[in-house]
Amino acid sequence: MRQPLIQFIDVKKSFGANHVMQGVNLSIFKGETTAIIGKSGCGKSVLLKHIIGLMTQDSGNILIFGKNLASIDKKSRKLFTKKLSYMFQENALFDFLNVFDNIALPLAEKSSLKKDEIRDKVMMRMKQLEIENTGNKFPAELSGGMKKRVALARALVTDPDIVLFDEPTTGLDPVRKHAVHSMIREYQNKFGFTGVVVSHEIPEIFEISQRVAMLDNGKILFQGSPDDIVKSNIKGVASFINGKVDFRDL
Repeated sequence: MRQPLIQFIDVKKSFGANHVMQGVNLSIFKGETTAIIGKSGCGKSVLLKHIIGLMTQDSGNILIFGKNLASIDKKSRKLFTKKLSYMFQENALFDFLNVFDNIALPLAEKSSLKKDEIRDKVMMRMKQLEIENTGNKFPAELSGGMKKRVALARALVTDPDIVLFDEPTTGLDPVRKHAVHSMIREYQNKFGFTGVVVSHEIPEIFEISQRVAMLDNGKILFQGSPDDIVKSNIKGVASFINGKVDFRDL
């Protein structure tokens, strides 16, 4: 049996009376893209923030290759977070920095690379994402799709082992949504990172994912392959996949 790269075991998290995670059990495997789906506000982004360390669970365990994330030493935790990149829902580009400096920022902050080494890595990622002519432009000058490419370049510039995508197609039209999905699939195949994608795009997200997990009422209702979730008879899963959600659940 394969050992998960990341494993949630009975993880709980509440914000006052709002019990966002009520015993989440989830396995994420190395080299695969896992899509996290579920209704708006169900806690998908909260789950991502626990992986990256922006939030800490109230109870339960999060394991990284079998080691408890909460108990590993500071050095090991720092090494793990260095291997992580996070592509935020709204791109989170800095308006006062041009495209080149936005992409270079993680290397400038986290690495010991020299300026010419940083420049070479940034230019390589920009060329791969076909944005090499935008280096001197500022985010306000870019289209929505181009901003996504810049955000993806920044997420990949550190050569991460794990990339977390928080609703990467928010605010895009169908054509650009398809383009972003294609980018994630292409670069996951090329670089081999482990991807975790929070998304509402069903069934499109299934085309770029090897595994799907559905979060509902604070628990994982289903986790498995895209083919299996489409065939699932689990209560709540089939209705969600087919778009038959009661208006009281919205």
